[in-house]
Amino acid sequence: MAESTELTELTALQLVDGYRKGEFSPVEATRAALERAERIQPQVNAFVRLLGDEALDQARASAERWRRGEPAGLVDGVPVTVKDILLLRGAPTLKGSRAVSEQGRWDEDAPSVARLREHGAVFLGKTTTPEFGWKGVTDSPLSGVTRNPHDPTRTAGGSSGGAAAAVALGAGPLALGTDGGGSVRIPAAFCGIFALKPTYGRVPLYPASAFGTLAHVGPMTRDAADAALLLDVIGTPDSRDWSALGPVTGAFSAGLSQGVRGLKVAYSPSLGGQVAVQPAVAAAVRRAVERLAELGAYVTEADPDFTDPVEAFHTLWFSGAARVTQAFGPHQRKLLDPGLREICDRGARYSALDYLAAVDVRMELGRRMGRFHDSYDLLVTPTLPITAFEAGMEVPKGSGHRRWTGWTPFTYPFNMTQQPAASVPVGTDDDGLPVGLQLVAARHRDDLVLRAAHALEGTGVRRSGG
Repeated sequence: MAESTELTELTALQLVDGYRKGEFSPVEATRAALERAERIQPQVNAFVRLLGDEALDQARASAERWRRGEPAGLVDGVPVTVKDILLLRGAPTLKGSRAVSEQGRWDEDAPSVARLREHGAVFLGKTTTPEFGWKGVTDSPLSGVTRNPHDPTRTAGGSSGGAAAAVALGAGPLALGTDGGGSVRIPAAFCGIFALKPTYGRVPLYPASAFGTLAHVGPMTRDAADAALLLDVIGTPDSRDWSALGPVTGAFSAGLSQGVRGLKVAYSPSLGGQVAVQPAVAAAVRRAVERLAELGAYVTEADPDFTDPVEAFHTLWFSGAARVTQAFGPHQRKLLDPGLREICDRGARYSALDYLAAVDVRMELGRRMGRFHDSYDLLVTPTLPITAFEAGMEVPKGSGHRRWTGWTPFTYPFNMTQQPAASVPVGTDDDGLPVGLQLVAARHRDDLVLRAAHALEGTGVRRSGG
């Protein structure tokens, strides 16, 4: 029997291989993950709720299927966490808000959760989120502050901060997050894990997000191979999402080993000088880009042709937030995060013409990136210009930023364009805080993002210092 500490260090693929060979069981892996989750909770506050008894029941059922040689699917018996934005049957989905009542039937799974359940996954619990996922750090009136696994005085990022911290500390190798402006990539970069925001519609979403077609569901894992496995499970159509894409041909996992040789890569260190990047972040990303060149990619330093679309993003984002809370009465509004209440008030003042003008900016941005990818297979940038800052703050002290978008200029543009984008850990700064590199491809080319990330991971780039 494997030691618990060893089991929490295994990837989903390694767990499935171990189950197949009879080296350990889903019950052992689930117990280990639950023990780890309980141990880390006081330190990082990654979970809204743990589902210990239910998870162990699911693990026992999985163990019996493996005993019979009849696993239910690709991730049978693998522990997974679900961000508390997504519906999970049998558990309240409160979305980080005291204004949402726990009363309800809670008898439906979100599409991604439903696919995981069909494949035999074990659900450990619901992970923390800022209220309705509204900002790039994870703290809320409901569950408090989620902290960084590398330094608990720092933020885990957000809005999928609990998911990132859980994966980083071994409380389940697979996590479901959501990303409307960077919300899987930001915490992945701060916590030192891998995360993919797939092409919009690749992973169906239900109920529909008030943030509209900015909102994606994405895998959060230790590496690209596990993310590809998870995407193979959740990236299938669901009739409840009218905007979901059709089935893919083949598996994302199958193309991982094709590498980057011959791919045309554009490296943009600062989006044409628009972003001030911390030196340690810039250095770690540049070293990783050099590794891509060593692996056979044709790397050119080139910037995409756009200026910061933050005002248009704010119009779309703040309008969505206002829609989320539109039906709330005065008592519910008093319970909201003050920052969320502020952007809701602003969003409610936009007109339909303001919104459509922001859509025009978005469409033009999409056109420009489409043309850019006529010349380049991949765009590489830092995921973030900084490493993790003080926990409990929306923006770093002294930064001069008003909102979280001030320090996330590399992430939200690619929600507006619906492109696949991933954060890959590529080292640390002098304080031991992780640095992330962002890989972006044209819409529907999630395979290229995963291939490049997998190739980078094979060079040991995660271990490089800052």
